[in-house]
Amino acid sequence: MEINKLVDKKVVVLYGGLSTEREVSLKSGKNIADSLSLYYSFIRLVDVSLAFIDDLLEIKPDICVIALHGTYGEDGTLQGLLESLRIPYTGSGVAASAICFDKLLTKILLIGSGINTPKFVLADKDMKKAPFLPCVIKPSRQGSSVGVHIVEDDISFVEALQDAFKYDNNVLIEEFIVGKEITIPVMGAEVFPPILIKPKKGFYDYNNKYLEGMTEYLLDTSLSQDILDELSLIVLDIYKVIGCRSMARIDFIVRENDIYCIEVNTLPGMTSTSLVPKSVAKSGISFEELCFKIASSATLDNK
Repeated sequence: MEINKLVDKKVVVLYGGLSTEREVSLKSGKNIADSLSLYYSFIRLVDVSLAFIDDLLEIKPDICVIALHGTYGEDGTLQGLLESLRIPYTGSGVAASAICFDKLLTKILLIGSGINTPKFVLADKDMKKAPFLPCVIKPSRQGSSVGVHIVEDDISFVEALQDAFKYDNNVLIEEFIVGKEITIPVMGAEVFPPILIKPKKGFYDYNNKYLEGMTEYLLDTSLSQDILDELSLIVLDIYKVIGCRSMARIDFIVRENDIYCIEVNTLPGMTSTSLVPKSVAKSGISFEELCFKIASSATLDNK
């Protein structure tokens, strides 16, 4: 995309923050700001720390591009603040952000809407035996696979449970389904090409996500056209049911002809290893164009 004149708007990229995903956010925010400088006359990176509200009040931005991940950035908290300040922002709104950040709420909504997701139970800290094996232990409100474990025996189960409870008071015990891990970006009515995630060792944990060369990302998923078509319809259903807006990324496990939704990401990463840029590039959209497209989607829940 070529433009003859820079857009005369003040754009603030919010990044950093206080969550366990701070380092990832710093990379995402810098990449986004560098790209948006090609399109906008004013770009400022603002670290979401205790003083960031003063920065916003001083700058008076026309748009806030949210490049945070995890608690206080992806969970509806920051979105609520920007609603109060009447600053249009990117990503989903308050309610959709809060729902998607909480895996328990997401599952309840998916099940109520007839969308398949792995069976699960809510964990108790004193549990000594897994309700089923193998299983996945995951904090309900945490991103980037922090505190997530795949366990196959009760000894590992207890250790994994203790670790997951370090990150959240709600922990899910989820059925472990062997299949293809597929992620699909979506924005509005546009579904982008799916990506098959293949870690070279273990499962798609924090290190496999963010360390170069640890995971293969394949645009050739080897899925049948019928499954691909069904996935596209399910993606749009989930996006609409939850009330997402702007860019989102939805993760699935596909086992033969069965499709299970495992997570909805309302602020996908934008680092060199991130999945959304890889997918949209297949559609002929550059990283810079993607950032401009996301920035242009900024709005408020309550206009």
